[in-house]
Amino acid sequence: MTLPSYYDPAHVGTLYAPQVAAATQAGIAAGWPPAERDEEKVLLLLVDAQVDFVHPDGNLAVPGAVEDTRRLVAWMYANMGRITHIAASLDSHLPLQIFFPTWWADAEGRHPNPYTVISAADVAGGRWRPLMEPNWSRDYVRRLEEDARKQLMIWPYHVLIGTPGQTLVPALFEAIAFHSAARKTQPEWVLKGTIPKTEHYSIFEPEIKVPEHPQGTLNTAFLDTLERYDLIYITGQAKSHCVLETTSSLMLYLQANERRDLIARVRLIEDTMSSVVHPE
Repeated sequence: MTLPSYYDPAHVGTLYAPQVAAATQAGIAAGWPPAERDEEKVLLLLVDAQVDFVHPDGNLAVPGAVEDTRRLVAWMYANMGRITHIAASLDSHLPLQIFFPTWWADAEGRHPNPYTVISAADVAGGRWRPLMEPNWSRDYVRRLEEDARKQLMIWPYHVLIGTPGQTLVPALFEAIAFHSAARKTQPEWVLKGTIPKTEHYSIFEPEIKVPEHPQGTLNTAFLDTLERYDLIYITGQAKSHCVLETTSSLMLYLQANERRDLIARVRLIEDTMSSVVHPE
């Protein structure tokens, strides 16, 4: 289909109220059959396509994300008649989390700057000390290095719950509203990142498991729904972090369960995502 009249690519990267009514009316007018009738079931898995990551003034803006989003919106409208279901994740944080400056301080009480890397050796040597959950935090940085082969990155405050930065990019919300009306199907929203004491890049699991939390382990229920789709398209922001970890979680789960047939169904829309760039 051609791009709808309410959509202006120049508005991507600006903050505005999504034209939900116009998108819904246009979707109804499209007259397409319900998604449940699709013979080929196609899933679009949209990872963290939020204002803070895409908007140039976002708190963790990804270089190239505006252009990525324009290409993604065009792809979505071109394929609306084929997309059966859209699942979109929303990275969602609280002010006090293990990867934010307020969780840590040095001996003088100064918090680390964004993009500081905190190693297990730093914590053991007293360079950085946790101000909350001290026993867990010390063990966390150790386990992160041993189990995940990573070190803790301190991030700028981003996608805080209730802020404009947490919301989906308006143009993408319009496209989802169009799809919902046109194909008579509900979108699926996946919230992640609300566990204060762990990172949560992947849609499917946190970096370090927190078994006592409802979102603290591998989301096998969501993973198992993927087998109903013939094609699974994955995109979002950022390619270097949340998209990468989501794809890795999915591949590892499918390999562990000997579902190589499902691996062949996965597609990455590479020109609609970019990587985080360290400011230094």
